Amino acid sequence: MSKRYKKSEDYLARALKTIPLGSQTFSKSKTQLPIGVSPFFVERGQGAYIWDVDGNQYVDFVNSLASITLGYNDPDVTKAVTEQLQNGTIYSLSHELEFKVAEKIVEMVPCAEMVRFGKNGSDATSGAIRLARAYTKRDHVLVCGYHGWQDWYIGSTTRDSGVPKAVKDLTHKFFYNDIASLESKLNELKGKVAAVILEPVNTTAPENGFLQKVKELTQLHGAVLIFDETITGFRYANGGAQEFFGVTPDLATFGKGLANGYPVSAVAGSAEIMKLMEEIFFSFTFGGETLSLAASYATLNKLQREPVVAKLFKTGEEIMKSLNQLIAEYKLGHVFSVSGYPVWSFFIIKDNEQFNSWELKTLLLQEMFANGIFMIGTHNINYAHSEKDVESLLKSYRGYFEKVVNAFESNDLKKFLLCEPLKPLFKIR
Repeated sequence: MSKRYKKSEDYLARALKTIPLGSQTFSKSKTQLPIGVSPFFVERGQGAYIWDVDGNQYVDFVNSLASITLGYNDPDVTKAVTEQLQNGTIYSLSHELEFKVAEKIVEMVPCAEMVRFGKNGSDATSGAIRLARAYTKRDHVLVCGYHGWQDWYIGSTTRDSGVPKAVKDLTHKFFYNDIASLESKLNELKGKVAAVILEPVNTTAPENGFLQKVKELTQLHGAVLIFDETITGFRYANGGAQEFFGVTPDLATFGKGLANGYPVSAVAGSAEIMKLMEEIFFSFTFGGETLSLAASYATLNKLQREPVVAKLFKTGEEIMKSLNQLIAEYKLGHVFSVSGYPVWSFFIIKDNEQFNSWELKTLLLQEMFANGIFMIGTHNINYAHSEKDVESLLKSYRGYFEKVVNAFESNDLKKFLLCEPLKPLFKIR
């Protein structure tokens, strides 16, 4: 047992007795973090930092899976939530925060004319799909990216256990920047497709007008275009990736950065389609929970008031530029690369003849955690990150690259590993 992570590992052993995987979230579980060199439980967060239960401090570049945009315990958000807490969290009637946050989203997001709230991204994407099916009176759905845990989507992945075949048969994949793959599916299922849903961007930038072509094809075939902006919303621009790329969908879903880490999500879109929310069933006891809505209202106002997104880009640009320079300096371009956009960039590890990507990723996590950096392969920027935090990240990358070069020269990576390598389990993108 590692002394550095003793309490974390004790907690994990205890949690596993009552919680499958020991965590509520797949990405925070022992499947994704190598045992022996990883923290598993956090105690608190402030600004750009988190502290694990063993007292170790980290600069956090995961930011609660990109849900923290402003920084942990942002003073404006905390103030709004604290004030609302004095009046209550949930009531027997609706609260004004419901329409005030909805109005703010309509003000900021190009496609938004009406809004309904859920509690997580899967609520929102599932609600959007139900809306699209009700609107088109069709059943089939085309997907590109990750859209949550519900049957309609997860049945199209390798984690499909427990999903009825009849449900799986209604969902079909197409591929990002491959407009032919979308056109082929639309033609194959002509007149049967209710919705085309995709993350407007993830690891790769849209090429050759891809998003505009997706919109044109979707309209041509009478389907509803849904942008899953669970991650991109309020991160790429105040109006989301749809504003950033200048392509407006019929519906969009939001979560994560909508309330700087508080549990609320939203379906937003044209009034014509959204009015069908009165006909379908999309209803939550906690859909109007006021602490999260207060957090959302404070977050959205701060996004409008301060240069949050501009700073996210500036910080992320420095990371991408400097990291590419380091990769070139260590002559590791055949193994590593950086992709995505500055606000949400990806450190890509390729398999090679000597070591597979999972071995190299395990060493990366081991070294980052040991050096006080919490990252699991992406750089999710928040408003609180400083130049010093970026320097700490790059210093840790330099130390990692030195070990990788040594491993290649000696043909021995295991001498650096203090744990068993991670194994591939579930690819979501």
